[in-house]
Amino acid sequence: MKQIIHLDINGEAQDIAVEPYHTLLQVLRDELGLIGAKKGCDTGGCGCCTVLVNGKAVYSCMVFAMTAQGKTITTVEGLADGATLDPVQQAFIEAGAVQCGYCTCGMIMSAKAYLSSDGSHLPGDLEMRQAIAGNLCRCTGYQKIVDAIRLAASRRMETSAKG
Repeated sequence: MKQIIHLDINGEAQDIAVEPYHTLLQVLRDELGLIGAKKGCDTGGCGCCTVLVNGKAVYSCMVFAMTAQGKTITTVEGLADGATLDPVQQAFIEAGAVQCGYCTCGMIMSAKAYLSSDGSHLPGDLEMRQAIAGNLCRCTGYQKIVDAIRLAASRRMETSAKG
């Protein structure tokens, strides 16, 4: 039996009728039309459905929507500020880290969570690879993805040094 839940998604309050067994991924895609998070494995093994919940990267296919009440949810659609892309999104484009695009949104969200957690230094390759370890890409060797994260991190450090 459906129940009304209140969610904060991309800064907007949403009241949604959901079944108790609906995942956050189902609600985002099927009820709200936010299709950036992809359904990949549906078992928490590929990272295509990664979103931020209270700033932490989580697999939305593994979270019941009802448990997300009272938490701040950010999808890839919520990163941009109008027509201005988030620096991580922009870096992925500039570094050519998009390939087929299926994993890209999950990679961006994992990178965003990682870069938001510690801005005190420029991360090394191993740190960046560990940050996206829960995201699988079948198109690339991950180097362009790491390059994109490095670009976003260096721009973040430049911005914080100026401010």
